[in-house]
Amino acid sequence: MELFLSGFTQMLDPIIIILIFIGVFAGIIFGASPGLTAAMGMSFALPLTYVMPPLQAIALILGLYIGGASGGLITAILINIPGTPACIATTFDGHPMAAKGNPAKALGYGIISSFFGGIISLIVLTFASPYLAKIALEFGPTEYFSVSLFALALIAGLAGKSMLKGLTSGVIGLMLATVGQAPLDASRRFTMGIRGFNNGFQLLCALIGVYAISEILKYAENGDDGTDKGLKNVKISGLGVKLKDFAGQWINVIRSSLIGVGIGILPGIGGATSNLIAYSITKKTSKYPEKFGTGIKDGIIASETANNAVSGGALIPLLTLGIPGDAGTAILLAAMTLHGVTPGPLLFETNGNLIYSIFTVLFIANIAMMILEYFGMKIFVKMVQIPKCYLLSTIFILSAIGAMAQNNRIFDIWAVLIFGFIAYILYQFDVPPAPLIMGFILGPIVEINLLRGLMLTEGNFLRFFDRPIPLIAILITIFYLGYTFYHSIMAILPKTEVAEVH
Repeated sequence: MELFLSGFTQMLDPIIIILIFIGVFAGIIFGASPGLTAAMGMSFALPLTYVMPPLQAIALILGLYIGGASGGLITAILINIPGTPACIATTFDGHPMAAKGNPAKALGYGIISSFFGGIISLIVLTFASPYLAKIALEFGPTEYFSVSLFALALIAGLAGKSMLKGLTSGVIGLMLATVGQAPLDASRRFTMGIRGFNNGFQLLCALIGVYAISEILKYAENGDDGTDKGLKNVKISGLGVKLKDFAGQWINVIRSSLIGVGIGILPGIGGATSNLIAYSITKKTSKYPEKFGTGIKDGIIASETANNAVSGGALIPLLTLGIPGDAGTAILLAAMTLHGVTPGPLLFETNGNLIYSIFTVLFIANIAMMILEYFGMKIFVKMVQIPKCYLLSTIFILSAIGAMAQNNRIFDIWAVLIFGFIAYILYQFDVPPAPLIMGFILGPIVEINLLRGLMLTEGNFLRFFDRPIPLIAILITIFYLGYTFYHSIMAILPKTEVAEVH
């Protein structure tokens, strides 16, 4: 309790509060801009922290981290383009709800869910981080392979109306992920002699192409340079929703938060996976799965709660083991070491005041995120009333800049266009893009951990089942796939029988 009070009293410094709000505001801007990410914003801000005391520097970086995690929901809901990979699933129900004339309600669900996810992950971080870090240390290649394989199996839940089309999309994502160097021996695969293919495609390029560029091509095809009809003359009152609107959603909130924390603890998987997994599981366990994708609150809540809970989960291995969970926490690690703070097991004993000050910063940052997004809702809605010919051309320029800025490669702009063209072709055949992104993200994780696991077990796949976590995860995967295909077949059979009778 003394450490809690000590951490809280350090927050009475108004400069720290101001830096948190500045960081959150900048993070929201970076998160809401397709092609820019919170990690980019954090890396830009890192040099500014050289002259700051440690807590002020950490407050600014953490503010950017929290703001960036939530900012992507703005464009995901209003223009169907996720600002960050962690907001992909938010587009599934967020934009349909906005297009029906309820953008304020969709934003309200997203903002409040982001706050809940952040606070729940902070509670877990505060009270259970040392224990969860020990569990994460038990994860080896076989555990990562089995968990990632289960996540890959969830593509079946994102397939939409046609299982075949969804699986086709997922396979295309897996194929595109294999372009470039092999994970262990660095041999070139499917490069076709093109030098730009040697390093493969980046996730940011895939995301921008599949969602931003394909959206631009759709509007160009339709010849629509106006605004969304559902976003005209919108009256906004408060956050658009009330707490009672979350009645019946608390299981969804808690489950999605725990999924986000769990994914965040495992380095390398991240928010891009957590929101899709949470959405898929929520849809699979829902009493009305057919309504998902039409603009219901369940999908928005699942996605936004999970992707913001990742922030707290990713901090668990960072603070307790010194292992960053994602790109954002890697930059935070750099900021901490720059100021003489070394994360790890001894940090809680040697610098307990700082740890609990960080917890307080996270709490204030989540409140700041909700306040700033609340006051910005009217501006957000006004922004998307700009004619699409101007708005989308600006987004295209930002996307190209963001793609090239990641690795300083002109080829990445071409990669964005390649993914955009592929997504546009899939759209013509009503093939969902989400499984493609899921396959692209998880394919390399599954592959490299399968190879490492086989090296560890001397090529004997059956030895994967010697450990409890891989055994349970693979059995759940088999059961899930069997259950999904059974229901898909049963949904087809009655129609076939009726046709035969006629």
